[in-house]
Amino acid sequence: MAREALPESGDGHPADEGGGSCPVQDIAAAWERERPGTPVSSIGIVTPIWQLAKLLGDDRRRVLARAGVDAATLDLLSVLRRAGAPYTLTTRELGRRSLVSAGAVSQRVARAEREGLVTRRPGAGRPRTVLVELTAAGHELVEATVDQVLHREAELVGGLTGEQQEQLTGLLRILLQDTRRRLGDDRITHVGQE
Repeated sequence: MAREALPESGDGHPADEGGGSCPVQDIAAAWERERPGTPVSSIGIVTPIWQLAKLLGDDRRRVLARAGVDAATLDLLSVLRRAGAPYTLTTRELGRRSLVSAGAVSQRVARAEREGLVTRRPGAGRPRTVLVELTAAGHELVEATVDQVLHREAELVGGLTGEQQEQLTGLLRILLQDTRRRLGDDRITHVGQE
């Protein structure tokens, strides 16, 4: 119900089936009229979040496609880059910081290694420990791509003042933490991924 799609009219605004305006508030009002007593307050929050997630996810995929990198590879390279010199982490730590399974880390590392973006080697001490290190090519790619992504996303949220951005950041953090707690789910994935 809260994820109800809002088709666009020709002018880019949400439209109902008759071609008129149908903002999120109208959806909530219609459910209140048709099902009195049904809680609708979440529609004004969840529906725009779903719409924004779709828009932002699609835009990020376009930016990454132009840069010649996929989201999973950029995530891997970014985690290594943010770790600081020497840009090396164990596969276990990569999984923890990326919030993905060991299998997903293994696939990401194998693909990035084939592309010359990372190297892997056995770790010292503990058996079966694998170290993954960012190569010069990986470093160059992540530097260029992160700039493109973050500049674009700063542009997209630029319609909010600095104060509004801070407020929204705080509110979204609270909502995310509480939702994760209520669902008992600490996993965070890219939009559209399981």
